[in-house]
Amino acid sequence: MSTEGSTRAIVAALGANLGIAVTKFVAYLLTSSSSMLAESIHSVADSGNQLLLLIGGRRARRGATPEHPFGYGRARYIYAFLVSIVLFSLGGLFALYEAWHKISEPHPITEWRWVPIAVLLAAIVMEGFSLRTAVKEADAVRGGAGWVRFVRRAKSPELPVVLLEDAGALLGLVLALAGVGLTLVTGNGVWDGLGTAAIGVLLVAIAVVLAMETSSLLVGESATPEHVRLIRRAITAGDDVDAVIHMRTLHIGPEELLVAAKIAIGAEDDARGIAGAIDGAEARIRAAVPIARLIYLEPDLPRRDLPADAAGPGSEGTSGAG
Repeated sequence: MSTEGSTRAIVAALGANLGIAVTKFVAYLLTSSSSMLAESIHSVADSGNQLLLLIGGRRARRGATPEHPFGYGRARYIYAFLVSIVLFSLGGLFALYEAWHKISEPHPITEWRWVPIAVLLAAIVMEGFSLRTAVKEADAVRGGAGWVRFVRRAKSPELPVVLLEDAGALLGLVLALAGVGLTLVTGNGVWDGLGTAAIGVLLVAIAVVLAMETSSLLVGESATPEHVRLIRRAITAGDDVDAVIHMRTLHIGPEELLVAAKIAIGAEDDARGIAGAIDGAEARIRAAVPIARLIYLEPDLPRRDLPADAAGPGSEGTSGAG
């Protein structure tokens, strides 16, 4: 996934959310609408989340050190996980608290009655621009995968996070518009509180999805099935490697892949031939899958008691080097 494309989507979302947060908060001060307050905090939380993603991307670019020999690529996963925590606490839980308060003590919107409607419509336009940018960048890398599959399988966390945030923000604006609109029409402030509660539930749900997906990346995910096939094909493409006995892959960052495999070579090969076979296989792997940065190949003789690629779970690319 293009880091540049992810950064463009993050910056677009950050600019939109900062502008939206200011207008929403002004509308809240004028009307005391709980939906507007919830949406203001939601936009502030989203802005903070985009800053976290930018910081994570910057920290991930640091080079490897003796203490961190595999580099800092997973920093992007850590900061994406922090996004889910911020969205859950500052966004979702605050909205639910504000909804409980407003439903317990409802009051109509009596001053600047149509300001929230104008602000929400303007926010929908700005949020739509941000979502359009994220969709455009995601389309460039997701291939033919559906949106749900893309969010679940993407190894770079930024675009899925921005997509979910922007989609959730648009839906939250619609819910706020419904709550505020019904309050203005009926004069009953409970609708405003219900709209706020719906926003809170939505944000909590999105935060849980983000936490589940990013925690999977933190634990360690294997290469995609397509990359696994390309790597196996590259290893056996030369005449000097007979088969892949077993293989493990692990993403140590969105664009850094570790490959560990035991390969079968001819029994008659000498040390020079074995070294040449390993070097050739490594070169073919890097040509086929450029993100395969760390490659460890162990030569072995074909084993009659264990078919190739049947050495336990993970032979098709399960996480964890073996």
